[in-house]
Amino acid sequence: MGRIIVIGSSNTDMVIKSKKLPSPGETILGGTFLMNPGGKGANQAVAAARLHGKVTFVAKTGNDVFGSESKQLFDKEQIDTRYLISDENNPSGVALIIVDENGENSIVVASGSNGTLSAYDINEDVFKTGMDDIFLMQLEIPVGTVEFVAQKAAGSGNRVILNPAPARQLSDDLLSCLYMIIPNETEAEILTGIKVTDPVSAEKAARKLYTKGVKNVVITMGGTGAFLFTPTISRMISVVPVKAVDTTAAGDVFCGALAVALSEGKESEEAVILANKAASISVTRMGAQASAPYRSEIL
Repeated sequence: MGRIIVIGSSNTDMVIKSKKLPSPGETILGGTFLMNPGGKGANQAVAAARLHGKVTFVAKTGNDVFGSESKQLFDKEQIDTRYLISDENNPSGVALIIVDENGENSIVVASGSNGTLSAYDINEDVFKTGMDDIFLMQLEIPVGTVEFVAQKAAGSGNRVILNPAPARQLSDDLLSCLYMIIPNETEAEILTGIKVTDPVSAEKAARKLYTKGVKNVVITMGGTGAFLFTPTISRMISVVPVKAVDTTAAGDVFCGALAVALSEGKESEEAVILANKAASISVTRMGAQASAPYRSEIL
């Protein structure tokens, strides 16, 4: 079983559960407030660790109470935090999240120290890995850092998985380094210019990413499931319907679970099935990291 090296963001999520999402200029009373650990990188690291992945997390937090609390939580989840960096000049990242009664959310992020994680902060020892190890990244840290890690890791023969969120255009140089990319429908459209609404359009978008050098593509499509495209597979993998309470971090749980399955040697189709199960469980719970299921729950 290989290691999973997650390089990404760590935030503190401040969540309000409300009847609906407010319109511009509108104030809504009656919400419930929660404060949870979050950040796409941290969410994926915790999700993978709870599924018995061997996780190393590389991130930058502020020298503040949010940063120290985050490290305590990572240690509790048995995540290797030796490469966690404390930023003396910037605060830890914070996300303000509103969740409506249908589980849909609206999120604003103040990146703080996440936005300063540079290639110079990545310890060379991070890349002293085995051939079965996986590098898992997102886009809440500078894209230049993501490109540096992807090129160095792929150049050493490691598998690099990118969850391209928040959505943005990416260079062909970066895409060609990726073993797998995991966008949702919106992110896939931004990357390819193809509007993804069903399996047919998902295949078109996935094929376009494949032609740019990405070896495997998984497009997550909410309650419909996930579309898997590889050199030998092109199909929709559905999920068991559930009542969504909060979709925050569902994609992160999916990514963490998929990385664990691949690190254990599972084939891509079996890995997506496991990731679908993990994400389905997560949307039935409030919170980001708090919603990530344990291995026993999936089994």
